[in-house]
Amino acid sequence: MGLRQRWGWLTTAVALALAVVVVIVMGQGSGGTTTQAGPTTTNPGPITPAGQATPAPGPTPTAPAPTGAQPAWMHKLKPGEKPPQFILFSFDGGVSKDHWDRVLPIAERTGAKVTAMLSGPYLIPDREKNEYTGPGHPTGASEIGFGGTDADIKLRVDYLNRALADGMEFGTHYNGHFCQGAEPSVGFWSTAGWNSELDQFFSFLKEIDGKGLKVTPDMIRGGRTPCLEGNWDQLFPSIKAHGFVYDTSQVSFGVTWPTVDRGLWEFPLPEVRVPALDKNVVMMDFNFWYLLDGAKEGDDARGPEFTPIVLDTYRSVYQTVFNGNRAPLVIANHFNEWAGGAFSGAVEQFMGETCDKPETVCATYTQVIQWMQLQDPATLDALRTLPAAHN
Repeated sequence: MGLRQRWGWLTTAVALALAVVVVIVMGQGSGGTTTQAGPTTTNPGPITPAGQATPAPGPTPTAPAPTGAQPAWMHKLKPGEKPPQFILFSFDGGVSKDHWDRVLPIAERTGAKVTAMLSGPYLIPDREKNEYTGPGHPTGASEIGFGGTDADIKLRVDYLNRALADGMEFGTHYNGHFCQGAEPSVGFWSTAGWNSELDQFFSFLKEIDGKGLKVTPDMIRGGRTPCLEGNWDQLFPSIKAHGFVYDTSQVSFGVTWPTVDRGLWEFPLPEVRVPALDKNVVMMDFNFWYLLDGAKEGDDARGPEFTPIVLDTYRSVYQTVFNGNRAPLVIANHFNEWAGGAFSGAVEQFMGETCDKPETVCATYTQVIQWMQLQDPATLDALRTLPAAHN
């Protein structure tokens, strides 16, 4: 089946004509120390989904049942009881110490749990880059670089272990981040190509596990594709074969309940309205940046202008879904300092002011799946029939 791109607020013709801009997926610090977020990458325009026809759902996947003491919200709904308002904060790349140092205190204060989508190259030092060969690409090539020095890797083990101990979840953002424009891009990879990509991701994870990281392969239950690209007919057989139970790479118009797609839970990113501009955008930080000023480098001075616009959008969407269908709200970000930290600042402020609100739970993907497994199938079916929430 052919791949059809859906570019959110852009038309396909405009999107295909966009110039390449510099994007820091891992995040960018202000200095050259080991706490700096890391290497840079190029990105061919806004992060985009691939729109494809959805086939039969397939069997419902399951995550391991929770163990130990559980929060009060982890229970089967009583007749007439509303579900909690789940918020799923997730960060692609996922290895910036500067950003973990800001997110973890907020999470501790509010009880929030977040998910980091690890990029495999960040788990190995630069000197080992030839261990990676992306499908159709030269050995040692990566659009996002690699993990830095051995000292960087050692430090990374420490702060990722802290995040894990605090109850955070880890998924995959795959490896080389080959989006459209870095051909052959992930949108055209075969199942065999995805198998190679994931086999290498898990080999990098095992390597850093051997250096003390406590995030083990069995903890990786899902992920997000680079730039939300991919032919799901080719991707999904691979991720199912690697034991995944969810994906969060597709897009919904408005906020909707997760569905089962080809035997995997799909948590779509919502396309929402930006009230300040009265325009729609896929709710990811890079797409906000692109909408606001074309993702221009050197626009740090505009951070104070951008942060309120994004924060107001988060608040608007939250209020709409909380008072509407109560579908889990996916907020997809990177650890970055784009536009002077405008988008990191917005997501951190929103997390801090929202995650401890009544009937609101900032949870991981696995936690939401575990909650859904407690519900009667008829209850979930009824929730999925509710109209999408549009702010």
